[in-house]
Amino acid sequence: MRVRAALAAGLWLVAFEAHATEEPVDAASPRGQAWLTAEVEIGSAPPPSDAASELAELRSIAAGRSPEDVLRAKWWDAGGPAYRWNEIAVDALVEGFVTLPMAARHLALVHAAIDDAVAAAYAEKQRFQRPRPQEVDPTLAAALPTPKSSSYPSDFAAAASAAADVLGYLFPSRAVEFSARAEEAMRSRLVAAVEYPSDVAAGREIGRRVASLAIARGKADGSDAKWAGSIPEGPGKWRGSNPIAPMAGTWRTWVLSRPDEFRPPAPPAFDSEKTRADLVELKEFPRTPKSNHRAVYWEVFGGARAYALWNETARLKLAESRGGFNAPAEARVFAALNIAFYDAAVACWDAKYAYWHIRPSQLDPELKTVFPPPNHPSYPAAHGCLSSAAATVLAGVFRADRERLLRIGAEAAEARVWAGIHYRADIDAGQELGRKVAEKTLARAFLPAAR
Repeated sequence: MRVRAALAAGLWLVAFEAHATEEPVDAASPRGQAWLTAEVEIGSAPPPSDAASELAELRSIAAGRSPEDVLRAKWWDAGGPAYRWNEIAVDALVEGFVTLPMAARHLALVHAAIDDAVAAAYAEKQRFQRPRPQEVDPTLAAALPTPKSSSYPSDFAAAASAAADVLGYLFPSRAVEFSARAEEAMRSRLVAAVEYPSDVAAGREIGRRVASLAIARGKADGSDAKWAGSIPEGPGKWRGSNPIAPMAGTWRTWVLSRPDEFRPPAPPAFDSEKTRADLVELKEFPRTPKSNHRAVYWEVFGGARAYALWNETARLKLAESRGGFNAPAEARVFAALNIAFYDAAVACWDAKYAYWHIRPSQLDPELKTVFPPPNHPSYPAAHGCLSSAAATVLAGVFRADRERLLRIGAEAAEARVWAGIHYRADIDAGQELGRKVAEKTLARAFLPAAR
């Protein structure tokens, strides 16, 4: 039996990659469809003001900027309009100890708003085609490389305004702080002399309009619903009290038509041969210091902080791309990742509380786990749902890193077997669900790759 368990542990990567068959997408070509509106354009911006008076203001600002001002402008410019706001949002969630699935909900709202705001700003850029300040006055010293896109309106201001307003809704006690950071981000474009004041003002207004749509959606997504149900009793049912987020499976989804669109079939019966075989695998798994270490690692970084890990991975890969993504594409990558992650969480919780499947250590008290299982039903495995969704999206976007990203996602799921807290059936169902959600999200977010 130990040989069989060891063999199974060595085949999990091959099995995962064999099922990862998403259609290739062109990650540099986001679809024009917005998340919060029917169209990308959020109303037409007014024509920009005359450049002459604004150039004088930019010269004055540039003359008074300090080395610290330039340093902050470069910090805000790194990665594109969405990049720093992803970092700020993730940090706020970690600091506030917002756990899944609520953290996934927050990030999906923030990045849907940023994505729509940046896309709307770019649609207006195409309409106005305003030259950058340096194109009008070559003597004006810019503190940053001059962007190649049209100047009006500011995509950085649109992203900052949208992000700050949504974050202020999510974290009311910090609303003033987020607003101040947005103002700094917007002013950095003037300090760097790469945008006009009217560019920033128009971008700010776009971001505010989009944020209002995101906040309205957040207030109506069902995430504040209170559970009034009861824990079912009987053989094979999960046992416990105060289950985690039993209503999360009813929250409004972004890409899925309904939370149960990809609900897996019922888990194997608690007294079935399949469940007995899964228990044998768990009890005979040859634990080592390495497997225990990885199990504990994924308990944190594949669980309560899974959103942080996958967003940090996205930022790293975008930074490595060296400008391979323009602002709308960069914003869409973050939106696709976090929307898939959120929809996978809702779908996972829908299935968990549809079946209330018993945990392995509840079914067989002789099974010793590396750490206690989380306080919700066993099937499907959340690590499989969430990390498979995230890995599949990022693997679809960053094709050169596809194999490594899929392996990371697969390890997150498999580590629950190493810890002894999930049946093999839980892992398989979770991974399949996560892949399906990710594939649908990729198809919704990006145009197909050229063949």
